[in-house]
Amino acid sequence: MLKIQAQSNIPTDFGIFKVYAFSESENDWNPHLVWVAEKTDFTDVINVRFHSECITGEVFHSRKCECGQQLDAAMKFVSENGGIIIYLRQEGRNIGIINKLKAYALQEKGFDTVEANLKLGLPADGRDFGVAIEMLKILDVSKVNLLTNNPEKLKSLEDSGILLNKRIALEIDSNTTNESYLIKKKNYFGHLLEKI
Repeated sequence: MLKIQAQSNIPTDFGIFKVYAFSESENDWNPHLVWVAEKTDFTDVINVRFHSECITGEVFHSRKCECGQQLDAAMKFVSENGGIIIYLRQEGRNIGIINKLKAYALQEKGFDTVEANLKLGLPADGRDFGVAIEMLKILDVSKVNLLTNNPEKLKSLEDSGILLNKRIALEIDSNTTNESYLIKKKNYFGHLLEKI
């Protein structure tokens, strides 16, 4: 059972956020995080982003994905408009950084992002968005605008008791390195991408 283990205000380049650490145990070194922007009105529809951890893209600015740019765009958006970022500790679509690097090595040999995961005996996407729903319920969020291009995140709200008011697109321009990755996201996972 998830619960809030700690909370604090954190000033960022995008504004001040109240950050909650959610886990089953206070000794969990990798809790999920909820970042609540200062302007958030919990009596209204809340802008929400489910964002899965991507250390390569967010911290080291890898050009193989658009994760870091999406996180920055989401933080800017919710800081300006109010909202929440649910930061899920599900690195590499929940395969972990070691397996992610193994998958990247296979991609260097010509496999695409899905083929590489499957060759390693891993799911194409092993993420669980139910945990994000659980955190929203703990925070008493009942109606959201979801910042996403991913139809699976939209589906996670079905029968959850949380109403999806609308989807807000969060599309980032491709580069020469990640264009094929984004095409795979669109064609295999059905991501709602209009620029690809």
